Amino acid sequence: MSAVVAEHDHHDHGPAKGLLRWIITTNHKDIGTLYLLFALAMFFVGGAMAMVIRAELFEPGLQFVDPAFFNSMTTMHALVMVFGAVMPAFVGLANWMIPMMIGAPDMALPRMNNMSFWLLVAGVLLLASTLLMEGGAPASGWTLYPPLVLQTGKALPFAIFSVHLLGISSIMGAINIIATIFNMRAPAMTLMKMPMFVWTWLITAFLLIAIMPVFAGAVTMLLTDKFFQTSFFDAAGGGDPVLYQHIFWFFGHPEVYVMILPTFGVASTIIPVFARKPLFGYSSMVYATAAIAFLSFIVWAHHMFTVGMPIAGELYFMYATMLIAIPTGVKVFNWTATMWKGSMTFETPMLFSIAFVVLFTMGGFTGLMMAIAPVDFQYHDTYFIVAHFHYTLVPASIFILMAAGYFWLPKWTGHMYNEKIGQLHFWLSAISVNILFFPQHFLGLAGMPRRIPDYAIQFADWNMISSIGGFIFGASQLLFLYIVVDTIRGGTGEKVTAEVWEDASKHSLEWTLSSPPPYHSFTTPPTSIPTEHI
Repeated sequence: MSAVVAEHDHHDHGPAKGLLRWIITTNHKDIGTLYLLFALAMFFVGGAMAMVIRAELFEPGLQFVDPAFFNSMTTMHALVMVFGAVMPAFVGLANWMIPMMIGAPDMALPRMNNMSFWLLVAGVLLLASTLLMEGGAPASGWTLYPPLVLQTGKALPFAIFSVHLLGISSIMGAINIIATIFNMRAPAMTLMKMPMFVWTWLITAFLLIAIMPVFAGAVTMLLTDKFFQTSFFDAAGGGDPVLYQHIFWFFGHPEVYVMILPTFGVASTIIPVFARKPLFGYSSMVYATAAIAFLSFIVWAHHMFTVGMPIAGELYFMYATMLIAIPTGVKVFNWTATMWKGSMTFETPMLFSIAFVVLFTMGGFTGLMMAIAPVDFQYHDTYFIVAHFHYTLVPASIFILMAAGYFWLPKWTGHMYNEKIGQLHFWLSAISVNILFFPQHFLGLAGMPRRIPDYAIQFADWNMISSIGGFIFGASQLLFLYIVVDTIRGGTGEKVTAEVWEDASKHSLEWTLSSPPPYHSFTTPPTSIPTEHI
């Protein structure tokens, strides 16, 4: 990215030295760029795996891949998307934006920042290498449940080591973000004056530090069960496979909030800008974020209603899960109230943000359905679950990451993206993502199980429609790739100014001091905004 590269190292002698500078950089913008580009690459790798899955499920029978490879694809698609695409992309946004939003010159621990990125790369490459090993990658889904995962061949210890590397990378990034936010804010910026994106990442960082060691412990116990004759999860030796599920989901449920809380922060940044109004209910948004994070730790066994837990346990986890709907509802209503009677325009970032609010809410409603323990017996391990969590991850996390890309690319590169192609990308994505995932609700309610390469004939029609939606969605992301590359190379040639979004919308609204845009949304430095708004 030319604007970043030009900022340092005016004595670059040839491509080798330029590459070395990127490898050893400690500049938060460079590292943010590396995270974002790596996440974009992994998004397409994980997407290609999803295309294999949807191609196999296009019609009944075994067409393209054998069942073991199909199951490896479900495992790898999930792990690559979670640990290789979504989480690194949000860490990239944090690296780029948090120091600028809080008035800091860089991250608090720049060398550790560099190391956390390269550990991520090592971890993902090690994970991908398991596909080439004897016996293939684990075929147990991303949950790595025993006893099935213990039947994995030589790839298991490599997959577990990659999880450790990814966990260490995440913990280091989280420590860095916490240290930066607490120690390096501008003097006048109290905690309750921080932008929402900074708040959501601060809470997310504490979540990461709390949960990643739990996951590390779970997979280490798997390792000793397989190679050192322990019996943590082996019933024959006095262990219990359900114990693994408890440990895993104590990590796994907060993990999904690690992927959604920064999403809330980005949406709370973009929506006020294009509604030309301040964010409605700032304090309630902060407290709702903290409440969601706290509740995420005490609802883990709603993933396990079918294991045979006592009725009191099922009732507790059912009601605790429903409680999360309250702070989440606060957020949705606050975004809606921010847009209400705003002077709204519908550029690409705003379109993706509105789609996020609508489709994430739909995912939340299906989550409430699954929270009801008696009916979860019908939904459990069916495509209804797949539809639910994809509605909370694809139109939520992925759409908001795209919105953030469109929103901040002009700031990062100094170039304006092509708005017409951006809008085309949005409409293709928004329509196809619903064609892809909505039919899966019907498949799940009819009883189609997850993680199978073949299925009964009655599920054929909806699977074909779902696959067609998947292929269109996958192909439309090539437009996003084109826009990113084109913008980095110069985009439309339009010079980016502080009023870039007004110019793009042909909107002549005069800003007033009584209702300014969030200062951190623009390319102008905070010092040029009246001090009462910083």
